[in-house]
Amino acid sequence: MAKTKPVSIRQCFAHVPDPRRQHMRLHNLWDIIAITILAVIAGADSWVDVANYGLSKLDWLQTFLELPNGIPSHDTFNRVFALLDPAALQHGFLNWVQRIAQATLGRLVAIDGKTARHSFDNATGKGALHMVSAWASENRLLLGVQAVDSKSNEITAIPELLKTLEISGAIVTIDAMGCQKTIAADIRQAGADYVLAVKDNQPTLHNDILQVFSDGLENDFAGLEHHSYSTEEKGHGRVEKRLYHVLKVSKELAEQHAEWEDLRSIGMVLSERQEGDKEPSIETRVFISSMPARVKRFARAVRNHWGIETSLHWVLDVSFREDASRLRKDHGQANMGLMRRLAVSLLHNETTCKAGVGCKRKRAGWNDDYLVGVLCASLK
Repeated sequence: MAKTKPVSIRQCFAHVPDPRRQHMRLHNLWDIIAITILAVIAGADSWVDVANYGLSKLDWLQTFLELPNGIPSHDTFNRVFALLDPAALQHGFLNWVQRIAQATLGRLVAIDGKTARHSFDNATGKGALHMVSAWASENRLLLGVQAVDSKSNEITAIPELLKTLEISGAIVTIDAMGCQKTIAADIRQAGADYVLAVKDNQPTLHNDILQVFSDGLENDFAGLEHHSYSTEEKGHGRVEKRLYHVLKVSKELAEQHAEWEDLRSIGMVLSERQEGDKEPSIETRVFISSMPARVKRFARAVRNHWGIETSLHWVLDVSFREDASRLRKDHGQANMGLMRRLAVSLLHNETTCKAGVGCKRKRAGWNDDYLVGVLCASLK
């Protein structure tokens, strides 16, 4: 049986207020949160799973939790997490992250949203939960998360998320939904650079950038500060070629779009994907950035943005079955979503087991010492 006690994490969540009435507190709030964190890492995908995990690990859990009335029922886990304030729980999570996150100087922070597709409730008119996450792409660590109000969208959620982050010196990448003047300004005021995808939701800016690159390609970018870089990747029967172009923003373009704070460069990516004997697919994407026109730095930012899809969103669907989750009561889905994202970060950062997140979850469920190692690795 494992002897190491992962109690230091308790301090991070010490100030989460208990939403229950005093006479209804048969179980300590920290016990409930701690069992949930451990259970989700170890493979639990529902409150029934969490309660069953607690019952199966009771002897071990009693070595570092109080558990005055044993393991709470699944209804208790459901009720408490439905009542817990997501902002307060996230504050505890951020206290934890601050212990493990390295300085963001020069690091890539991808911001993107994901919907838990079966979390809607037609009976009450509640829409599916959508959560916007900030993901440190290169060290695969969640920096923050913001649930999107059912009557709102990512445009209002991203500024709220940015307020919770320490991103000074980072490069923040966001897809076209987040390409907004106020969001660009918020990023710059936080001391970070931005690389924002531009599409038809900013039609004038989009058309002007396309025209600049079209003219440049015709005359070999004469008179412009231009840099290009190409890559080719082969694997799984596919060949993907990418050609990156970066231009310093001209004085004329800067004056036309002066409302975009510190706009210094524009970028274009021409992607060609060949699968077997199929016709190649070609895609063109354009971006704005507050960074100088440095093409390899731009290419790194654009390419690594998709880390939030492959290392977080895909893992949540495949290894945590988030899309299948039907948690719907009050804040329950948002709080469980935070637990899942926390677990993904911790499992990614445990490096002694050379396996995927799904395999690591199983091992954490089988081996208490390994589970403690997942937690302790995050605090080294």
